Amino acid sequence: MLGQWLDWTLDGKYPIPRLGRFASGTYQLHAPGILEITPSNVRPVAHACVFSAAIHGNETAPVELLGNWLSAIEAGTVTLGAPVLVILGNIPALKAQQRFITTNLNRLFNRELTETGEEPDRARELMSAIDAFYDRHQALPKLHYDLHTAIRGSLYTRFVVEPYAETVIAPEQWQWLAAADMQAVLHQHQHSWTFSHYSKHYHAAQAFTFELGRVAPFGKNDMAALAPMLTLICTLSAGEEPPKKPAQMMTFFQVKHELMRQAEAFSLCFDEDVPNFSRFEPGTCLAKDSVAGDFIVGDTPLHVVFPNSQVEIGARAALLVTPTHAA
Repeated sequence: MLGQWLDWTLDGKYPIPRLGRFASGTYQLHAPGILEITPSNVRPVAHACVFSAAIHGNETAPVELLGNWLSAIEAGTVTLGAPVLVILGNIPALKAQQRFITTNLNRLFNRELTETGEEPDRARELMSAIDAFYDRHQALPKLHYDLHTAIRGSLYTRFVVEPYAETVIAPEQWQWLAAADMQAVLHQHQHSWTFSHYSKHYHAAQAFTFELGRVAPFGKNDMAALAPMLTLICTLSAGEEPPKKPAQMMTFFQVKHELMRQAEAFSLCFDEDVPNFSRFEPGTCLAKDSVAGDFIVGDTPLHVVFPNSQVEIGARAALLVTPTHAA
């Protein structure tokens, strides 16, 4: 049953009724790509967990990871001890194996959203699902792990982005992430309206965007490298305390600038195949924009993350970051 959920989602074929039981709890299919599983017994240290993937449709490793975890729940090798909302975000893009259909879903999670269309409508549906889930489990601490893969290589293969919000990240989170073999942490500097930001900003959840390697088709992902991440998801869903390692094992970065595309005549001044976290020295020209002008690195070297000159006008073309102390 749970192991078939991905197939049901992609095929658009759902069982009736859309709820049922498994060994350690119950499931309910709220809508396409939105599954809630509820334990028979909630453990004392449980969180209200949201695990999401496929907010970008070509990022398949997180989908496979959640599939492996759901199969373990169904087989009884993991006993559910915490309520979990499982989300596959952009189903049409997932079917088409492309990043998005019309616009980037991961920039739309804002309650003031006014845009219309397939992806804005999906953003509203997902925000409502998050609101209802956390409302049902108000007594539990809230957690949201939004799972992605990057479109290019990285000097740190697995890293997390901490969205900007007033909510303070609990110290044990960094220890859990280190034990899950995350290699770097990137602290955002302003509101970004991503899916993880939504949960942290509006619901004070412990929330992160995970980059779990590089984009690849289904069946071509290195799932062995994600075994520690699978352990983290399994222990959280079991309502247990995850393994810990020192946070200092990870390298921490702080966003200093968001490089925005302001004009049709826009270009990056470096090869876009450079790995994430590549370093550029003072005086280096990073971008040319006929409206904003050239962007030149100042006195402090900058590392570039998520460069993409093909974004829409008004969208982010890169994050520019500097190393910082461990949290």
